[in-house]
Amino acid sequence: MISEKLHITSPFSLIAAKIKDYAAFSKLRLASLVLLSALAGYWLATPHFSWIMAGWLMLGGLLVTGASNGFNQIIERDLDKLMERTKNRPIPTGRMSVAEALILASTMAIIGTFILWYFLNPLTGILGAFALVSYAAVYTPMKQISPLAVYVGAIPGAIPPMIGYAAYTGELGLEAGILFAVQFAWQFPHFWAIAWKGDKDYQKAGFKLLPSKGGKNKSSAIQILLSALILIPISLLPIYFGISGYIAGIVSGITGLWFAYLALKLYQGMEDKHATKLMFASFIYLPIVLLVFVLDKI
Repeated sequence: MISEKLHITSPFSLIAAKIKDYAAFSKLRLASLVLLSALAGYWLATPHFSWIMAGWLMLGGLLVTGASNGFNQIIERDLDKLMERTKNRPIPTGRMSVAEALILASTMAIIGTFILWYFLNPLTGILGAFALVSYAAVYTPMKQISPLAVYVGAIPGAIPPMIGYAAYTGELGLEAGILFAVQFAWQFPHFWAIAWKGDKDYQKAGFKLLPSKGGKNKSSAIQILLSALILIPISLLPIYFGISGYIAGIVSGITGLWFAYLALKLYQGMEDKHATKLMFASFIYLPIVLLVFVLDKI
């Protein structure tokens, strides 16, 4: 018993627990997908890949993304207590005070934006700051007001590849806009699948996230299917405009058809298990498409 108590209260255990809380606060696993899309945007823009620039991009992007997620949890701390999926987060459980959370999120936001601005270029810093503010200050409170929040949230969610592209070029153009369009379109079937699966939990917090006011009905399902179908031609734009090659077109086309098929299964079956499959497929779809864009360019 004594050894167990010493283990629990040892400095190493406390440090490990605090690191775990900080990771949960900043949603590090979710941030990895953001960093991947930013890195893909950078790789597609540059003829000469630099690990130094890529390192600053990933560090700055990680901090800004962590700050966005942190401010989201601060704003929704009382709502998080109501939902099963969020009630064990650091703030609702009392493992992290609001003051500590504000200091941590603000520090990450300032340092992350500074890194993007100073070590890359001002446009990259501006895009990072815009994504942070629009996510935390616009999308987050809008989730309780209207399903249109998903459209608003898709904007900061689609900015990472633009940030990566601007990190090298210092400007935006057609290529950056196309990368934005691909990730913007991907977010609708992705997030609506999550919203379908967690609808009962979201209702406890008053979140209105499915596209139909009726919630999990045929109207929502058909909109999810249409969003997956629309993603197919949009994902082919990089090939059409010469950003990537035909191999990428074939792979992204096949992957898009598979993704749309899973959305069709959800429409036909209207069951949570289909939404779960679509949700996990969305986590696979985006990395495959971005990776093949980059590899086909090389």
